[in-house]
Amino acid sequence: MLATDILMSEHRVIERVIQVLETAAQRLQAGQPVRPGFFLEAADFIKGFADGCHHKKEEGVLFQAMETFGLSPTSGPIATMLFEHEQGRVYTSGMRQAALRLEAGETGAVEEVVRNVLGYAGLLRQHIQKEDTVLFPLAQRILPADAQTAVAEGFDHVEHEETGAGVHEKYLALAESLEREMELA
Repeated sequence: MLATDILMSEHRVIERVIQVLETAAQRLQAGQPVRPGFFLEAADFIKGFADGCHHKKEEGVLFQAMETFGLSPTSGPIATMLFEHEQGRVYTSGMRQAALRLEAGETGAVEEVVRNVLGYAGLLRQHIQKEDTVLFPLAQRILPADAQTAVAEGFDHVEHEETGAGVHEKYLALAESLEREMELA
């Protein structure tokens, strides 16, 4: 399996969480009850899986390999992806802070939760689309077979050595739990 296929598979999991986050935000905005912990758990998923595992593979392995084969880290697609990763972190932090305020009973935090969720969702949907249709095909073209193998091995190292055994599976289970919660609500 190509390294970019691994990332695209992870994109599908992230998109599932984005979908349930949007549903939760819409319900919250409509005055329906949504526990603040839902947004805190989603923020944990984003920080641990989307950022801590997925983006770590992109930034620490794939992008570096692409730089080795001529792509600039300060302009073009890699710079754009890095900027958008940072924007996602800002939205996630904002969602977490607003959810904590909501959990403390501050009803005015609803708008901030919704704004950060919808901002994150919009950003990530277009970000994923760019990676899947532009960046990853570019990586497949410019990286020779041995470099693609090394990238896949680097991903394995990130997943099992840097983030720790079982962490990936923990976040996949969390994604499923968040989906079930929105289906039952």
